[in-house]
Amino acid sequence: MNYQQTLDYLFAALPMFSKLGESAYKKDLTNTILLCDAIGNPQQKFKTIHVAGTNGKGSTSHMLAAILQTAGYKTGLYTSPHLKDFRERIKVNGQVCEEDFVVDFTSRIQPLIKTIEPSFFEITVAMAFDYFAKQSVDIAIIEVGLGGRLDSTNIIHPELSIITNIGWDHMNLLGNSLEAIAAEKAGIIKQNTPVVIGETIPESKPIFQAKALELNAPIHWASAQRWVSDFENKGHLLQVTIAENSTDQRHQYLLDLAGHYQTKNLLTVLSAVTILQKLGWKIDDPIIEKALAHSKKINGLHGRWEIVQENPLLVIDVGHNEDGIKQIVAQLELVAKQQVHIIIGMVKDKEIDKVLNLLPKNARYYFTKAQIPRALVQNLLLEKAAQFNLHGTSFEEVNLAIQSAKNHAKKDDVILVCGSVFVIGEVQY
Repeated sequence: MNYQQTLDYLFAALPMFSKLGESAYKKDLTNTILLCDAIGNPQQKFKTIHVAGTNGKGSTSHMLAAILQTAGYKTGLYTSPHLKDFRERIKVNGQVCEEDFVVDFTSRIQPLIKTIEPSFFEITVAMAFDYFAKQSVDIAIIEVGLGGRLDSTNIIHPELSIITNIGWDHMNLLGNSLEAIAAEKAGIIKQNTPVVIGETIPESKPIFQAKALELNAPIHWASAQRWVSDFENKGHLLQVTIAENSTDQRHQYLLDLAGHYQTKNLLTVLSAVTILQKLGWKIDDPIIEKALAHSKKINGLHGRWEIVQENPLLVIDVGHNEDGIKQIVAQLELVAKQQVHIIIGMVKDKEIDKVLNLLPKNARYYFTKAQIPRALVQNLLLEKAAQFNLHGTSFEEVNLAIQSAKNHAKKDDVILVCGSVFVIGEVQY
């Protein structure tokens, strides 16, 4: 098989959560363990940082990878899902893995695929571990796919665990309370291994405390160590002033990730870096500043309040759950524009009513859908939205919606595309 034939095989032969939803989710680690055993347990051959959370784990992972890479460490980065190219999931020093590697790996494990019938995600996790081992990385940042305790990535023994936050998402799989969701995410906490908790809420704090105590894992609350004293958008950049709680010293950072919600992720990243420094990783302040100013460029992170056009302002953002949409709406309020045009598509298994209830009533809406079976049909989304006094038109495909918005928008308007990672992945720019 060539590369395209290999992708066609992986997408067609393996159950894929992003397309199918719950039916593709494997609720144990058996297949991942069998896959990794078969290829020599590559995950044991390099150091890792494990990142979970409802929102922010992708941005946090990319920022940390940029810092370690800028500090001179050969750094792997595993994230999901991809937006454009499957190989975005597996990077070393910002470069995607080679097509030939994907072909070779798939060929090697094809007999095992037929035997154990793994999911798409289980295969990609094993593939990433194999690639990082073959590339002899110094460390790899491993982003959890879903939850934590039963996620395929949870066979590693990291240097550090990170849980960015807890919010409402995937309740059909993780539980119908914030405490239950926190318990699943807490499953990445390991024996005697430090853990950073990004945002703290009353429902999750005792869950994390109990798990950390049980495993003798030193726990670090990012929001108790530092706070954001000021932030300001400067074009496509975000200038953030951070204050140390213990000394009240101020430090200014310039981020090339412009969404104001990145201030929360920054606190998490700085807490993680402090721990890594104590563990012996050589990362000084100028390195941190340089990496944060170029993390998007270094590792190719897209879809986080990403400005793709000016006049009118066109922004794409992968925010899709209740907490993510809250952050996007807050960001919209900071943007001094006239009319807001919102292009939105969602998948069937999200808390759609909660998201629609958060969206501004005075925006003009363009309802669309991703080209996957899991997507909610755009006309059904339009009908649901009308119940929340959100009105607009529907489009079969996101780029048709974008073109219509551009046709209706004035120079000082803002056009936002959001609601689904998969809608963002189909945007042509």
